[in-house]
Amino acid sequence: MTSFPLSRRLASEALGTALLVATVVGSGIMADRLTSDPALSLLANTLATGAILVVLITILGPISGAHFNPVVSLVLAFRRAMPASSVQAYIGAQILGGVAGTLLAHAMFRLPLLRVSTTIRTGSARWLAEVTATFGLVFVILAGLRFRADAVALLVGLYITAAYWFTALTSFANPAVAIARSLTNTFSGIRPVDLPGFIVAEILGALLALLLASWLLMEARNPQSLTETEPAP
Repeated sequence: MTSFPLSRRLASEALGTALLVATVVGSGIMADRLTSDPALSLLANTLATGAILVVLITILGPISGAHFNPVVSLVLAFRRAMPASSVQAYIGAQILGGVAGTLLAHAMFRLPLLRVSTTIRTGSARWLAEVTATFGLVFVILAGLRFRADAVALLVGLYITAAYWFTALTSFANPAVAIARSLTNTFSGIRPVDLPGFIVAEILGALLALLLASWLLMEARNPQSLTETEPAP
């Protein structure tokens, strides 16, 4: 990745998260207005979200890494793939960008800019779904970076498209997006009081993925070194 100044990397993270959230919230509003079928609304929301992820990661990845997600930044810092000193700034940019994305979606659809959600999303089954969704997302990213770095954008877009359907009440897998979605009382919203459970579940899922990846995605070993260190038969 080209080394861009921190200010530009933060702008990239804020812009990417804003456009991601604007897509999630905006496509939910549009789908809800066009159909009364919840399955069709979810399908429209899913396709828009998966598509924008591929686009955003492809075009902004060379600038900032295209995390758009606090737990992704934390995991990459743990793996020393980004400076630990940048993590707080990345997370701040992601949260601010996410909130801006919600405001933008509301403005485009002529809704009040701030509409705190009343949608209930809580309970052990939904927390387990968030652990699972975030685990899968982080593991896909780490495995993609290890084996197919050129395909990460497509892998993430496809994974989130699938996770919208196999997890309970769609997949958040992102604390910044969850916070932003608490500020919209529309199809994609979540009550602010339900946020702590979701954020804890997302952090847990990310840490589990980090632990598994640290063991499973072993670095390739030098065959010459292996020959030299193995005992003779």
